[in-house]
Amino acid sequence: MVQKLVQQLPPQQTALQLINFAKGLIGKPYHYASKNPKRGFDCSGFVSYVFENFGFSVPRSSREFPDAGVPVSLQNAKVGDVLIFTGTNPKQRRIGHVGIVYSVDGDEIKFIHSTSGKAHGVTVTEMDDYYKSRFIKAVSIL
Repeated sequence: MVQKLVQQLPPQQTALQLINFAKGLIGKPYHYASKNPKRGFDCSGFVSYVFENFGFSVPRSSREFPDAGVPVSLQNAKVGDVLIFTGTNPKQRRIGHVGIVYSVDGDEIKFIHSTSGKAHGVTVTEMDDYYKSRFIKAVSIL
């Protein structure tokens, strides 16, 4: 369950501020079970750190994000929404990764996340076929 702790700006303005804040964390290393910007972030640590900076109380574990916010279809996802994915094996339909929609340009979605993969840290990634195969759900927190 998501709880708004402080009065917020309109969702579009909050989304832009949220993404600008998240952009400032690009390059921070991946660090399992951490939401400390000095050490690095795991995926859910990054997402929770960013949202908490704007007064939102969100889950700390990626597995809890499906129950947070309001479900939205991928086609209706907007900047600031949370994308929920399987772990690295898309055949195992268990939640294992989350990221924040960074930009939407027609059908092209980019998201910002902390990955243990090639970038090994906070980065922006295109929602390509690999991530589409891992996609489980999108939720709107704002």
